[in-house]
Amino acid sequence: MTTVLDVQRFKDEHRRFAVVTAYDYLSAKILDEAGIPILLVGDSLGMVMLGYPTTLQVTLDEMIHHSKAVARGSRQALLVGDLPFMSYHTSVEQAIASAGRFLQEGGMHAVKLEGGGRHMVEITRRLTELGIPVMGHLGLTPQSVHQMGGFKVQGKSQAQAARILADAKELEEAGAFSVVLEGVPSELGTRITQALHIPTIGIGAGAGTDGQVLVYHDLLGLTSGKAPKFVKRYANLAEEIGNAVQRFARDVASGEFPGTEHTYSANGAAPAVSAAAPASAGDRDEVKYGAG
Repeated sequence: MTTVLDVQRFKDEHRRFAVVTAYDYLSAKILDEAGIPILLVGDSLGMVMLGYPTTLQVTLDEMIHHSKAVARGSRQALLVGDLPFMSYHTSVEQAIASAGRFLQEGGMHAVKLEGGGRHMVEITRRLTELGIPVMGHLGLTPQSVHQMGGFKVQGKSQAQAARILADAKELEEAGAFSVVLEGVPSELGTRITQALHIPTIGIGAGAGTDGQVLVYHDLLGLTSGKAPKFVKRYANLAEEIGNAVQRFARDVASGEFPGTEHTYSANGAAPAVSAAAPASAGDRDEVKYGAG
């Protein structure tokens, strides 16, 4: 199983690595079997899975619910749970309780928090002292979208860039095992990566970071509309799924589905199966799950 020590080794050995978001059992299982070393249960699930306008509406209970599903689907990946808005902001004690739920109830191995500054540094230090690994997140931090005036690139000015770099160093000193850099100029992403001993994970931060993260639905082409500049769609599953369900509807309307191979027979009418050739799942009258 991938651990935080393995992630550090990736950087030490100059091995670039992929991180993908996962929000449910099936996607976690697919990604885990594909060998993705880190799965992030991101609060982006609020927008992708739950239809919220931003990540701010996501609750801790919702994050724990999805984390449990991801943990059931993964066997090898390092699992990181995203601390949602206002689950760690009011006090260090609140942050400890929220992070503890991710590990104890959600089956996560680490947590991620957004932002820098004294409060986030103190939370990071305290959590790591208690044995809870922390992934930082700097640059465009979606939980601060209103303060930033929208989803805008951060670190364009020298002052902003210096602040983000300083925050990254402070999080490293506090014990963070990695830092996500989102929506920053590529030059700044590279500069921070070179300045830190711990790995950086970029999303819209250029090619100079140690790892790259994308949302599962974005990289598979399940989301519609124009993709953000940093997204590369490796498939167009939304179109394929749409075509598939349309074919299903046509087959139902025409009577082509279900065919005889998709129906059950009365007892005694099924074809005999020899002892040397056990019935396959398709031959047995078994129903694994139904419509609901």
